[in-house]
Amino acid sequence: MCVVFVAFILLLGQCLTFLDKLGDVKSQNNVLAIVLAGGEGKRLFPLTEDRAKPAVPFGGVYRLIDFVLSNLVNAGYLKICVLTQYKSHSLDRHISQAWQFSGPTSQYIASVPAQQRLGKHWYLGSADALLQSLNLIDDEKPDYVIVFGADHVYRMDPEQMVAEHIASGKAVSVAGIRIPRSEAGAFGCIQSDADGNITEFLEKPADPPGTPDDPDVTYASMGNYVFTTKDLIEALKEDEKTPDSTHDMGGDIIPYFVAKGQAHVYDFSNNDVPGSTERDKGYWRDVGTIDAFYEAHMDLISVHPIFNLYNQQWPIRSTDLGELPPAKFVQGGIAQSSMVAQGSIISASTVRNSVVSTDVMVEEGATVEGSVLMPGVRIGKGAIVRHAILDKNVVVRDGALIGVDKERDADRFSLSPGGVVVVGKNSVVE
Repeated sequence: MCVVFVAFILLLGQCLTFLDKLGDVKSQNNVLAIVLAGGEGKRLFPLTEDRAKPAVPFGGVYRLIDFVLSNLVNAGYLKICVLTQYKSHSLDRHISQAWQFSGPTSQYIASVPAQQRLGKHWYLGSADALLQSLNLIDDEKPDYVIVFGADHVYRMDPEQMVAEHIASGKAVSVAGIRIPRSEAGAFGCIQSDADGNITEFLEKPADPPGTPDDPDVTYASMGNYVFTTKDLIEALKEDEKTPDSTHDMGGDIIPYFVAKGQAHVYDFSNNDVPGSTERDKGYWRDVGTIDAFYEAHMDLISVHPIFNLYNQQWPIRSTDLGELPPAKFVQGGIAQSSMVAQGSIISASTVRNSVVSTDVMVEEGATVEGSVLMPGVRIGKGAIVRHAILDKNVVVRDGALIGVDKERDADRFSLSPGGVVVVGKNSVVE
C-alpha cells in the first residue's frame, strides 16, 4: 500500500510539472518572435559565398541560426518567424528539415522570404524588413514582439528579458553587454542611467563612449530587442515616411525611442540560464569576421570550455545530422583537445585542438592542428592542415600543405588578418 501511495505521489508530481510547463507556453501566446536572418555576411567570405550568414555551419553539428532558435524554443516561445533574403536556400532547407513541429499545432517556426509587399524592392534595412512583414504581426496580434538577430553564439533566456521589459513599461528593451571599448566601433553603443533608461544610442561610432565606471569598456547592443507591439508598428510607419532614414533598427528605430524616453536597457549579465557555469555565464560572441568565427570555435575545445555545448539543461538543438554513425578512430588515429562529430573517421592520423564536423575523413599520416573542418571534408594521406577553416566538402589531396607556408597560402586562399587560412566550399587542394 505504501509503494502504491509513493507511486501515486510521483505520478501526481509529474502531472503537475507537465501542467506548469503547458501553462508557461500558454502564457506566452501573446508574444511573437521574429528572427532577422537576411544578413549577407560579407566579412565572413568565403564562408558566405554560397549561403546566408545564419546558415554557416558552426561547432561541428550546428548552424549559426541554431543558437537563437534554441534560446527561443527553450524559453517556450513557439511562434517564430525567420525573415530571410540573401542566398537563403540552405537556410530555408535547414529550418524546414531540422526545426519543424510535428502534427496539427498552432506552434511554428516559419521561414519567411522577402516578398516585395510594399513595392518593387527588397529589404532596404532591418527596419524595412519588419515593415514589409507587418502582416505576420497582424495575423498573430501579439502584445509583445521579440526581434533577435540570427548569427551570434550564446545562451540566453529571453523570457527573463520579456518580463523585465513588461515591468519597465517602455516601448522597447535592448539587450546590452559590456565589451572592450577598442572593439565597440562595430556595434550599437548604449549609454543609460541608473534606472536602465537609455539616454543615448550610437550606431557603430568611430569613438565609442566608455562607461562611467570604466573608460576602457563600452555597453554594446547585442542586436536583441523586445517591443511593445503598438509602439513598434507606430515607429516603423514613422520611419517609412522619414526621407533620410537608413531603415535600420540600430541606426533609426532605437534612437527614435531613445529620443522619446521610451527605451530600456536589459543587462545581459543578469540573465540566469539553467545549467550555466561561472566560466561560461554571460558568454556572447558576434562571429561576424573570420577571426572571430575561428576564435569562437577555439572557445569550445578546452577541458573547461569558455562556452559549454554540453549543458543539457539549456541545450543547443540541431537535428541536421541525418543517419550518421558515431565517430570512429582506427589504426591508432587520435584526437587531442578536440571535438569530433558523428560519421567522421580519424584513421592512423592526428587531430589536435580542432573542431571536426560530421562526415569528415582524415587519412593515414595526416595532421590537423588548430583547425575547423566543416561537413564532408576529406584530408588525404600525409597532408598537413594548420590554423585553418575548411568549408564543406573540401578535398585536401595526399601530401598537400595548408597553414605551413603563409605566402603560398595567401596566393591560393583567403587569409584573415589574424592569419587564419580559409578554403572555400567544394575546393580541391593539391
